[in-house]
Amino acid sequence: MGRNWDEPFGLYGLIAETIETAPDRSWVEFTLRDGVTFSDGTPLTVEDVMWSYETLGTIGHPRYLGTWSKVAKMEQTGDRKIKFTFNTDNPELALLIGMRPILKKAQFADVPFDQAGISVIPITTAPYVIDSYEAGRYVSLKRNENYWGKDLPLRRGTNNADELRMEFYGDESVMFEAFKAGELNAFRESNGQKWDTVYDFPAVQRGDVVKSEIPHQRPSGITGLAMNIRKAPFDDWRVREAMMLAFNFEFINTALNGGKQQRITSYFSNSMLSMDHGPATGKVLDYLNKYQDALLPGAIDGYDLPVSDGSERNRSNLRKAAALLEEAGWTVGPNGQLTDAEGAPFSFDILLRQGSSEVQGISDIFIKHLESLGIKATVTVVDAAQYTQRTDAFDYDMTYYRRGVSLSPGNEQYLYWGSEAAGTQGSYNMIGIQSAAVDGLIGDILQAQSNDDFVAATKALDRVLTTGRYVIPFYEWNVSWIAHDKHLKYPSKLPIYGDWIDFMPDVWWWEE
Repeated sequence: MGRNWDEPFGLYGLIAETIETAPDRSWVEFTLRDGVTFSDGTPLTVEDVMWSYETLGTIGHPRYLGTWSKVAKMEQTGDRKIKFTFNTDNPELALLIGMRPILKKAQFADVPFDQAGISVIPITTAPYVIDSYEAGRYVSLKRNENYWGKDLPLRRGTNNADELRMEFYGDESVMFEAFKAGELNAFRESNGQKWDTVYDFPAVQRGDVVKSEIPHQRPSGITGLAMNIRKAPFDDWRVREAMMLAFNFEFINTALNGGKQQRITSYFSNSMLSMDHGPATGKVLDYLNKYQDALLPGAIDGYDLPVSDGSERNRSNLRKAAALLEEAGWTVGPNGQLTDAEGAPFSFDILLRQGSSEVQGISDIFIKHLESLGIKATVTVVDAAQYTQRTDAFDYDMTYYRRGVSLSPGNEQYLYWGSEAAGTQGSYNMIGIQSAAVDGLIGDILQAQSNDDFVAATKALDRVLTTGRYVIPFYEWNVSWIAHDKHLKYPSKLPIYGDWIDFMPDVWWWEE
């Protein structure tokens, strides 16, 4: 099935010609379209579909295992029919099961899937094929002129480019210079001050590069410095709140962005799913009351991120931070160093990936503010491979974190914040959240029987995540700043997701 980026919960048949499901969504049955082919021209079969689901669900990426583990039975029910019966009461599964890649079984007859590596280019039913690549440098996708689905209504007006080439860079500044030199023809800017000041190079002045500001209504997600709460000192919410107070966002925003960018205020901010910052009321309060024992201060009464006066000293918030740290058992010794009851110093390290210069600049300012509290913090910068290895093993105190969320939150929330994922190495729950309230509210979202219930349960989850003080939030990008070649065009009518990453290559086109 395929998405429509103007409908949060809308999916349409792609390989599937028809979809049938039980009233309670305990099963779903797909009828495959006649004439669907792989990129090599061979026909798609039900056997290919079943093999793909089982293979990805058992030895593929862990994200597929979550859904596959909820399938009680997969069976062929006709020449072009396949039925999935679920083993749990989860209405979203009928949607999720329709969004899986389909691979060609025969391609892996001689080379097992889990041993193939990147040298085996998958044969798929997609509109593009991998034409060439160099690991770590680029991937070139060429449009398949014989794509079986190009005349489907869902595909009309999409997949317009003959070639999509993705270039990979290890450093943001080098990538921007490549864009200025014409080696790239689109660049997504994330810094408001740079958007106003550095886009005056010759190609912009000539009009060969256009600056487009594209609004959207999708949630902010969370971007910032995440604390690993699996271990001290960040296992104490008071310490995490002290970090929030010490992080002088208003000063950092002025120093690095000219004060241009708004701050993320919650995980679903900039959307209809965002928490209200006053006391909880109505259905939101009803949901929260179910998990009172697992809530932190502010979840019911209301919570806002600390705001400074914008000065570098940030005295008021630092005093509040010091009081919280003392309450948590940390005191300043004779040498000015913050220590616990055993005399161990308060120190931690911020792990960053090589090339993240802006985040390093933010971290450097943050570290200076922490010194005022007697805290010794350092920054360790490692290459991409080592960064992945360490974050997969949860080997860090604090690190840069970015997690996007959608207008249709569901089962994936367990992967991001669920207790089970917290103990699974390589999972998306890098923070280590294990909360009965979080787990319960995700279940409430999945079981919502009306839109009002769904929105209320999500707002309640937003409150619990935000008051968990897990991530020190950075900037909210509710407008996308994209500089691009003047020949690249996009539709005048934009979906609520704006220029969502999948949306841009789908519907943009090149116009001479």
